[in-house]
Amino acid sequence: MTRRVSRPAPHRDQVLGLMLDAQAELIAAFEECDGAAGFRAQDWTRPGGGGGHARVLEAGAVFERAGVNVSAVEGGRVPEAIREAHGLDADSGFFATGLSTVLHPRNPWAPSFHANFRYFEVDGDRTWWFGGGADMTPCYGFEEDARHLHRTLKECCDTYDRAFYADAKKACDDYFHLPHRGEARGVGGIFFDHLHPEGPDGWDRGFGLVRRGLDALLPAYLPIVRRRMDTPYGERERRWQLHRRGRYVEFNLVYDRGTQFGLQTRGNTEAILMSLPPMTAWSFDLRPEPDSPEARLSDFLRPRDWLALESLEPVETRR
Repeated sequence: MTRRVSRPAPHRDQVLGLMLDAQAELIAAFEECDGAAGFRAQDWTRPGGGGGHARVLEAGAVFERAGVNVSAVEGGRVPEAIREAHGLDADSGFFATGLSTVLHPRNPWAPSFHANFRYFEVDGDRTWWFGGGADMTPCYGFEEDARHLHRTLKECCDTYDRAFYADAKKACDDYFHLPHRGEARGVGGIFFDHLHPEGPDGWDRGFGLVRRGLDALLPAYLPIVRRRMDTPYGERERRWQLHRRGRYVEFNLVYDRGTQFGLQTRGNTEAILMSLPPMTAWSFDLRPEPDSPEARLSDFLRPRDWLALESLEPVETRR
């Protein structure tokens, strides 16, 4: 009797399965936190190959907009945004899959949050790499919130390499910066790209980091939202929130490589622009009152070592 030997799924299928499982878990947790609204589903196909699964919550009790999108696209020519960043041949075939989540709470005291984890293959799987990260954008600064985020992300990074967090944090601070404003978008987090660990277990190590990064998103962010989502606010705080959201929009439309990649690959435009807040405002030369919570935000957003003065107690990871 001949026994059929089971073979592991192709790398791209393993990553896509991970992204879809994480999408379902994140959606369930965000719906439970909001308590009033659910995610609307929109699946889409790309003419050049592949497609995606957009899931968006709008007008909720806690989240004014929340999105958790998964895409998997392929084609015969590497998009310009990826080709330039990684020095690739334009005529190479490519495959890319990833999960992106963005949350814009209704309450101005609760911060916005963004995370993206992705995987690329070029020329089959002869060239591959992982990327990802997570960052937080508050309108009002709370050190305990920034420390909680960074502590959770550091513990995730330490399982891969204890030197990784410092590099990923600096990369995040450098990336989520608005050169035309000379300011940071938020309190940072972690960011990495073109991760290709060497050795026979290199792919598995990269995959493991992405898996643990996805697992860290809920414990990194939801405790902060629950802490702030019922804080009283008025028109002043709302106006400031809309003003600060303008910075978020400027970054995503001018500098964000993920937005550029999505548009260049002719992905679903609605899913790509899901990351933008539903309402924002630009006020000409707005200057907050001196020594107000609004005025103190610019100093709060300076890149810093948020964990320098904190003992690294274990982070609760149960959900």
